[in-house]
Amino acid sequence: MAETFDATDDKRITNNVMRHEYRKLQQQEMVQMKTIKDMGLDFFNMIDGLGASREISLAKTRVEEAVMWATKHITR
Repeated sequence: MAETFDATDDKRITNNVMRHEYRKLQQQEMVQMKTIKDMGLDFFNMIDGLGASREISLAKTRVEEAVMWATKHITR
């Protein structure tokens, strides 16, 4: 089973098959990444509370994608 750790932890290279090397994030980048993920989670949870439909499912997927691309930008 994969080890779990915080997304800003330098151990995030563990069990990584795509990015074999990471650079150490600066403090500002770690704060930005956490802020984006926190805001994304808040928005995701608000949308989730609206009910269930195809549109809600698509909206939740797009929130996840937005968070992914924003954090990918920070960690590039």
